[in-house]
Amino acid sequence: MNKQSSPPSGLPDNKEASLSFPIAFAALFMGAIAMGISPVFVRNAEVEAFASAFWRVALALPILLAWAQLEARKRNERFYLFSGFSKIVLLTGVLFAADLFFWHLAIMNTNVANATLLACLAPVWVLLLSGKFTGEEITRQNVVGLLICLAGASLLIGTSYQLKPENVRGDIYGLVTSFFFGLYFLAVRVARRNHEAGALTFSSTIVTTIILFAVTVVSGQEFLPETLGGVGALAALGIISHSGGQGLLAVALGSLSAVFSSLVIFIEALAAAIFGWVLLDEELSAGQIGGGILILSGIWVARPSSD
Repeated sequence: MNKQSSPPSGLPDNKEASLSFPIAFAALFMGAIAMGISPVFVRNAEVEAFASAFWRVALALPILLAWAQLEARKRNERFYLFSGFSKIVLLTGVLFAADLFFWHLAIMNTNVANATLLACLAPVWVLLLSGKFTGEEITRQNVVGLLICLAGASLLIGTSYQLKPENVRGDIYGLVTSFFFGLYFLAVRVARRNHEAGALTFSSTIVTTIILFAVTVVSGQEFLPETLGGVGALAALGIISHSGGQGLLAVALGSLSAVFSSLVIFIEALAAAIFGWVLLDEELSAGQIGGGILILSGIWVARPSSD
């Protein structure tokens, strides 16, 4: 990732990616919702962690291929299957595979609250490294908004955090997850300067799929669910959470800065809590509602200036 200059407002570096802030933010928000519902699908997938991660990306490939072909057709060009594998695209695929790998290790070695709260530190890494890798200016409103979002995440998730010796390994995995997810945001932001969203997401997903297939085989986990319900959950995971979630994130990162876009992880955590409450009868306390309000407030504070 080479350092390149970018407008302080987080506006796009290329004409293809130029979207107005409302449209780009809508893509970011909808992507967060799509990613936020993924725990519901995983819980009903009837396969173990690494296998569900593999199917999440593998089942998204047909949709992403159609999207990439549509982009090429709009340019009156032919899409070639392996034409988009630049170094930065390969890196995005590797980073997302690492993110999912350590995320599932975290889930297996600590409780969900610990893993989720630590994964929410991804925007911190983006803020610390964005200037070096993307050349984008970090503003005071970015920092203040991030701090408000972190306070909100602590209320939303942190009340369930458990500091126990047996959780230490999983907590470390959760922290590593946040690091790779942060790097993923930076890599996608840089890649979007020269790649369209569909082609980028498709090509990087091929890389992620290959890596997670190998991980699942080595781990000895079963690939196939036992019922049609499990198949449906895996299909939804690929179609909604990956094609929709990661695809819309790539769309947004063509027009919004990496730092602001990384706040999507807080929307994702809020969406996951709401889906858990609505679909899984999980408790949603007044403190968690307050945390959600803080998260939305932090995102508002951190929004790009219109100057």
